[in-house]
Amino acid sequence: MIKFLKRKRLVDQGLACGKTRRTHTVNSLFQNMESNGGVRFLVVVGFLCGLGALIFTGDPVEPLKRFLIAILICAVALFHIGIGNTVLSRRNSRLLLFLAIPLAQLAIIKIVLLETLHGRFSPSLAPLLIPYAFASLILSILLGRRVGFQATIYTSLWAMFLTSTPTPPMLLISLVTGAIAVYTTTHLRRRSRFIRAGLYIGIATWILAFLFGEIGPIHFEALAATNWTMVGWQSLAALGVGIGTAIVVSGSLPALEQIFNITTDVSWLEMADLNHALLKRLSIEAPGTYHHSLAVANLSEAAAERVGANATICHVCAYFHDIGKLIKPAYFTENMRPEFNPHDELTPTMSALIIIAHVKEGVDLALKHKLNPLVVDVIRQHHGNSLVSYFYQRALQQQEDARLGGKIMNIRAEDIPDVNESSFRYPGPRVQSKESAIISLADAVESASRAMDRPTPQKIEDMIHTIVESRIVEGQLNDCSLTLKEIWQIADSFQRTLLSMMHSRIAYPKSEDRESATGSTRQSKSAA
Repeated sequence: MIKFLKRKRLVDQGLACGKTRRTHTVNSLFQNMESNGGVRFLVVVGFLCGLGALIFTGDPVEPLKRFLIAILICAVALFHIGIGNTVLSRRNSRLLLFLAIPLAQLAIIKIVLLETLHGRFSPSLAPLLIPYAFASLILSILLGRRVGFQATIYTSLWAMFLTSTPTPPMLLISLVTGAIAVYTTTHLRRRSRFIRAGLYIGIATWILAFLFGEIGPIHFEALAATNWTMVGWQSLAALGVGIGTAIVVSGSLPALEQIFNITTDVSWLEMADLNHALLKRLSIEAPGTYHHSLAVANLSEAAAERVGANATICHVCAYFHDIGKLIKPAYFTENMRPEFNPHDELTPTMSALIIIAHVKEGVDLALKHKLNPLVVDVIRQHHGNSLVSYFYQRALQQQEDARLGGKIMNIRAEDIPDVNESSFRYPGPRVQSKESAIISLADAVESASRAMDRPTPQKIEDMIHTIVESRIVEGQLNDCSLTLKEIWQIADSFQRTLLSMMHSRIAYPKSEDRESATGSTRQSKSAA
C-alpha cells in the first residue's frame, strides 16, 4: 500500500509513468510441489492404493499375491521412467498424469468385469466392451509417443491382475490396440483425426478378437448354427468402443491440458488463427512487422522439421514474437516511411531504449491476452542478451566526435557522458529451447534478407553463415540443446526457404512494348 501511494505521488508529479507492466511470474508453491520428493512419494502411494482397491474388489483369486506382483511391475515402470524420461521423473504433475490415466482405464475394466459377474453383460460381449486404448491415446497425445507406448505396456500388465483368469488374448489385444493408438496419433493435428484413430482401433480390436475366437463362435462348417445376432453385437461393440474411446479422449483433452498445463499440437494449431486480436492489430498498425512474422513462421517451421523440433510450436510462436512493436511501430525499419526516419531526431541511447522495449511490451501484451507461456518465453528470449549494435556504434561515434570537438571548445573529458554497453543490450535471457533458438535465428536472417540488394544464392548463403557464426561466437545458443550439426542444418534450411521465397519473377514487357511488338508483327505480316 505504501509503495502504491509513493508511486501515485510520483505519477502526479510527472516523475514516473502511470503504466504498470505485467511480468511473467511463477507460482513458487506449485514449483516446489513439482519437484518435491515427498509429493512424488504420495503420488506413487496413491496410485498403489487405488490399484490395490481394484485388485481386492470382488472375489479375486490370491489377491495379495496379485497385488505384490503389481507393485513390482510399478517399481519397474518407475525405474524405466527414471532412466528414460526426464520430464516424468522430474515433474510430479506429469508423473501424476502418467499414473492416473492408466488407473482410470483399470477402473473402467473392473466395472465391466463386475457387471459381467453380476449378469448385466454377456460374458461373450464383455471383452469387447473394454476401452483397451484409452490410456495410450491420452498419454501419447499429451506426453508423447514414448510415454504412450510405456503406458500401453504397463496398463496391459496391470489389467491382467483384475481378471479372475488372466488370458493371453486380452493382453495381446491391449498391447496391439495401444500400439496402433500411439501410431495413429503421431502427427495428430486435427480433432477430426480422432475419429479415424478410433476407427482403426475398433477394426484392430475386431480382427484380433476374431482371430482369438472372442467373436462368435462362428461355425464355418455349419454357418446356420452361428449366432449371427451375437456376432453383430460383438462387432458393433468392438467398433463402437474404439470410436467412443476416441470421442471421449477428444472431449477430455481440453480439460486435461488446462489442469496439467500442457498444450497439444491440436491446441497450437487452433492458436495459429490469423484472426487473433493481436495479429489483426499487427496487420493493420504494423503491416511490415506482420509480413515479417509470417516469413519468420515459414522459415522456422521448415527448419524445425529438418532438426526434429516441434514445427507447430515454432510456427505459432513466430506469429507473436514481435507483437511488442505494436506500441511504437513507426520506430522499426519494416514499418518506416521511406522519407522519414524517427530515429534521426533521437539520441542513440533513446533509440536503443525504444528498440529494446519491444520485448518487454511484447511480454506485457502476451500476458494481457493470456497467450501460452511458451509464446511468452519466445518473446523474452528471441533476442537473448545481444547488442543493438547499430545504435551502440552510433553512440560511440558521437562520443568520439564530442571528444574531438571538446578539445576545440575546451570541454573537459569528464563532462562527456560515457557510453554504457549494458544500455544497448537486450535484457535476455538467452534462448532456452530448440524452438526459441530457431525463431531467434530465423528472425535475424529474415530481417537481414530484406536489406539485401539484388540477392543471389551466394549472397544469401554468406549472409546466413555470418549471422549464425556471430550467434555462436557471442554464446547466444549456449543454453539451448541444439548441436552444431543441427545449427548448420537449420542454416541450410533457411537458405533453401529464402531462395524459394525470393525467387526472381519473369520480366513481362510493358504495355507500350507489347503494342510496339504487336505493330511490328502486323507490319511483317502485311509485307509478307
